[in-house]
Amino acid sequence: MPPPRLSRAGLWLSRTMSRCVLEPRPPGKRWLVAGLGNPGLPGTRHSVGMAVLGQLARRLGVAESWARDARCAADLALASLGDAQVVLLRPRRLMNNNGRSVARAAELFGLTAEEVYLVHDELDKPLGKLALKLGGSARGHNGVRSCISCLNSNAMPRLRVGIGRPTHPDTVQAYVLGRFSLAEQELLPPLLERATDLLLDHIRERSQGPTLGP
Repeated sequence: MPPPRLSRAGLWLSRTMSRCVLEPRPPGKRWLVAGLGNPGLPGTRHSVGMAVLGQLARRLGVAESWARDARCAADLALASLGDAQVVLLRPRRLMNNNGRSVARAAELFGLTAEEVYLVHDELDKPLGKLALKLGGSARGHNGVRSCISCLNSNAMPRLRVGIGRPTHPDTVQAYVLGRFSLAEQELLPPLLERATDLLLDHIRERSQGPTLGP
């Protein structure tokens, strides 16, 4: 049986990635944004980072451009933001191994840890709260821990998306792997919009670079 043909989006992405890896680029003009989570479990609290990536893709006009890349075991979409290029990544590995996909994509695109954004759930913030953290420890998050280990750095900026913490510690695993309640789902659309705004504003500011003289 002949191998399956790549979709038009897949062919375009493969060729574009090849150019990205081979051609020189101006420093600080390409960014990777990774939504951490578990593939195949949309709508769960632990995969809210992937939900943010979906909204970001829609805002950047690439929601129909996702293509699987076997080299990093992830779905990728490429977008433009002014003069900068933004690589969106949704790992196809489980949360505890998300770092392998993120690190491989960073290698393919020639990016440093400082140019890789991680978007993930945060138990210690209530639902609706956002925080952009510049580097630091994993704070008990296995997906972030995997990224730190595989990138050999803790310098990645992270957008922490609050999901709240259950009352009983014994229920944390079931809570994060569970779906948002109906009441919580009503809060998600504005939360995803604000998360997208925060990411884009931060990337735009960093893409401009330092001001050169008066």
